[in-house]
Amino acid sequence: MISTRESGAPAPIPLAGSGRDTGGIRSPRGLPVTRGSLPIDLGDYRVVELDPGAEVLTPEQLDQLQRNIALCRDAIVFFTAVAAAKGLGGHTGGPFDIVPEVLVADGFMRGSDRILPIHFDEAGHRVAIQYLLSVLHGHMEPERLLHYREAHAGLPGHPERGFTPGVNFSSGRLGHLWPYVNGVAMAHPGRVLLVHGSDGCQQEGCDAEAARLAVAHGLEVKLLLDANDVTISGHPSEYLPGFDLAQTLAGHGLAVEEGPGEDLAALFARMRKAIATPGPVAVINRRPMEPGIAGLEGSAKGHDVIAPDRAAAYLRERGRDEAAAYLETVPKGKETRVFWGSSSDQTKNRDLFGRVVCAQLLKLGKEELRSRVRAFDCDLEGSCGMHHIGKAFPEIYVRAGIMERGNYSAAAGFGMQPGRQGIFGTFSAFLEMVVSEITMARLNESNVLAHFSHAGVDWMADNTCHFGINNFFAAGGLAEGDTTRLYFPADHHQLEALLERIFWDPGLRFVFSTRSGTPEILREDGAPLYGDGYRFEPGRDEAVRAGGAGYVVSYGETLYRALDAVERLRTEGLDVGLVNKPTLNLPDEEMLARVGKAAFVLVVESQNRTTGLGSRFGTWLLERGHAPRYGHLGTHRIGCGGLWEQMAHQGIDPDSIADAVRSLA
Repeated sequence: MISTRESGAPAPIPLAGSGRDTGGIRSPRGLPVTRGSLPIDLGDYRVVELDPGAEVLTPEQLDQLQRNIALCRDAIVFFTAVAAAKGLGGHTGGPFDIVPEVLVADGFMRGSDRILPIHFDEAGHRVAIQYLLSVLHGHMEPERLLHYREAHAGLPGHPERGFTPGVNFSSGRLGHLWPYVNGVAMAHPGRVLLVHGSDGCQQEGCDAEAARLAVAHGLEVKLLLDANDVTISGHPSEYLPGFDLAQTLAGHGLAVEEGPGEDLAALFARMRKAIATPGPVAVINRRPMEPGIAGLEGSAKGHDVIAPDRAAAYLRERGRDEAAAYLETVPKGKETRVFWGSSSDQTKNRDLFGRVVCAQLLKLGKEELRSRVRAFDCDLEGSCGMHHIGKAFPEIYVRAGIMERGNYSAAAGFGMQPGRQGIFGTFSAFLEMVVSEITMARLNESNVLAHFSHAGVDWMADNTCHFGINNFFAAGGLAEGDTTRLYFPADHHQLEALLERIFWDPGLRFVFSTRSGTPEILREDGAPLYGDGYRFEPGRDEAVRAGGAGYVVSYGETLYRALDAVERLRTEGLDVGLVNKPTLNLPDEEMLARVGKAAFVLVVESQNRTTGLGSRFGTWLLERGHAPRYGHLGTHRIGCGGLWEQMAHQGIDPDSIADAVRSLA
């Protein structure tokens, strides 16, 4: 039995299925998979047990595998499109692609106790195939797939061990699992471990380290790599010319088996040969992204979730009229709360960042631009606004692939001389990966403007492994002479003013934004607080609302939620104030003196409660002789999936903030 989050007991490695039927084809675990409310009948699925010692598939096995592959691909298209219709996002192409090797691997796991029965996958966004397997293995009812990525449904955007029935591992971030599996292999000598990966995963540097260790110790780790030549921002063959997956892995010393991923008989032959070959082996399966889906096959757009209308067209072509019709009935989720003190419309700062940077770059002549600026994308250009820079200024834009550590260092190296700077963009969760490179950049007095989007937890359906909650790790330098600055603007007006002011400041500047949009922060008269006439000043905290009873201190996407709480509390007669702290790592002496005289101070943020602003703001107050009653709200729980629901789950929604203020007052 797999442990739950609550038990804390270690989860044993599950054993391969038993009770095998003659012929090797049967219902999953001998249990019927009922249709339930799912408009695709998974009861047609039949397990195909495979002997790794057999040289070829029997005609019956080949036929049933092909039927199973078609069924599973239809199901993945359907329930990922349901999530898209709800506005939850997700990913279709990755799990769709790897169905053939997953089902062959599953057959081997059931046909041989030598193979550890866990479908490790380095690409956690392909989790839809893990959830489908959970249903096919009898751990969940089929209709639960209709709640993929929903809040509190237990089906988050990446696999988390013990969180979902039948899911036996956590993927972590893209391309990070192989080193971990090396250790699992050492703990299970004599067992073969199968790891699903991709040409995208293999761009991460830790996989190169894993390759060397696996080869040096002859570990029985077999990589099943989907080589579809697609990542989020394009085709690796175009933006990383010279990178060859087979040559790279062979150079590390792995045996390599390469061939077409859609030729099932050939795929079986390569996989069984890999299992029979001692030591680590890479099975490279070449195919276009989403083969057979019109308009998406071979396209980078296939990485994302399939649009409901395109999914419906595909399903109708496949004779799945009921599933297609279901997609037309799915309502889109929307947060209905009206937030006091802020506008009803929202702007995504993560996209605006790139457009504001372009406005700054337009001030430079062409030669000056080439000599002074380089911008480095880490395959997330559309999510961080970097694509605007690439489109407007291709001569300074580096599409640098999924290599955050190296790319940050390259940006820092370009900005080594005064007057030059590197621009860098990726997700806030990945800041944890570049801490050492940040230190090296600081030691070299480099100039880097780094945008880390998807900070905090708001709208983070990808869940815990993608939470950007340790952003203060970037502020780990020594105080003497440190020019590192962490900035988290509250709305789009403040972002524009902030970038205008800090763009050419020396040192390391980190600008954070969220996956979600944020509204305008309004003055008490209803005008934008950061509108015309506003000038941003680094290190200055800003009074959003004055108060005599106490203060809430916040920033970023929690500020408008805190403002809503403050406005409602004021109608109750509680004169509470609100402070915006857009410069995160610098104490503002004037504001500390002001709030320190109040009866209470509550810090509200979506950063990690153990590493965020609240873990140091109280110290700043005490060091200056202030001792108000002190509270701190921040992220402290495993994620719940979903979108805005993550904030309430962490207790940083307006109602929770108001309750915390009342308890302090």
